[in-house]
Amino acid sequence: MNNQISDAPLTLRDVAAAAGVSLATADRVVNGRPGVSAKTALKVHEAVQRLGFRPLAAAAELARSRSWRFAVVLPGGGNRFMMDIADNIRAQADWFRARRIAVEIVETDVFDADILAAELATLPGRFDAVALVALDHPRIRAAIDDLVEGGMAVVTLVSDAPSSRRMHYVGIDNIAAGRTAGSLVGRFLGPPRAGEQGGAVGIVTGSGSLRDHAERRFGFGQVLAEEYPHLIRLPPVEGRDDPERNRDLVRRMLADRPDLVAIYNTGEGSVGIGEALAEAGLARKILCVGHELTPATRRMLLDGTFAALVAQDPGHEARSMARVLHALVTGQEIVTAQEHIRVQVILRDNLP
Repeated sequence: MNNQISDAPLTLRDVAAAAGVSLATADRVVNGRPGVSAKTALKVHEAVQRLGFRPLAAAAELARSRSWRFAVVLPGGGNRFMMDIADNIRAQADWFRARRIAVEIVETDVFDADILAAELATLPGRFDAVALVALDHPRIRAAIDDLVEGGMAVVTLVSDAPSSRRMHYVGIDNIAAGRTAGSLVGRFLGPPRAGEQGGAVGIVTGSGSLRDHAERRFGFGQVLAEEYPHLIRLPPVEGRDDPERNRDLVRRMLADRPDLVAIYNTGEGSVGIGEALAEAGLARKILCVGHELTPATRRMLLDGTFAALVAQDPGHEARSMARVLHALVTGQEIVTAQEHIRVQVILRDNLP
């Protein structure tokens, strides 16, 4: 039997092997960073004690100077707002390079839980941290929890999964955004004329499982029920942020509801709504309120097809996501006030 004990100094890799965890997880525990379960952290601490491992005082600083790999999981399919976020991420190339961060933008179908979960399962071992547009679905919550358990820093972007173990959410208060849209619709329409009903309000949404869309619908419904009960809220129709689907949905809505007075779009694909209204000769006659300032929605604000947009700054979101992920992997403090994303109301009169 070979009883020789190596004279080589203990390393964090030895601790990871003794605890049966990844090197990234051991690094996170030893340097006091969040994102590791209590059970796993205990295994690492026990291995540290058992091996007599004493990290150098400079280890934390060394961790900060290492290189990192970030993934950003965004929906594919030509969503203009998400493309703006991607463009703003690319615009930070110098910022990432100065911090030794390599970033990969991964496009997938975030509306499909199976596809999104399969994509997330490919990330461990390739990346140290991930930001994702999350579907609020059991499979996605479980996939996020698995990533965190494996030592990855995980933040949600634009759409949250708050019951998962994600470490931070980067985005607006979507209930407040929906309430803002409800107030705009109610105030633009005003009270019904004497002897008339209030009319029907159609709701076009991307998905019932995307939390940002669900929270917007909730806030919108709250305001209409509380303050504008004369307006009839129609059941939401799902277009997956696709202009062609939205166009077909609004065509059917117009055929079924001659009393339609307004349309609220909780997500992308507003072009299709405008096309359906133009075909019917109802552009600028039916009130439209939507989200996000893109080249298409800018044109529709200018020509009056849309009365208002409830928006968020994609540049702020991209920069905030980068700062938050960097803070999480290096153990730095997240400056909450700096990362607060504001809800904006954009009219034709205040177009930036």
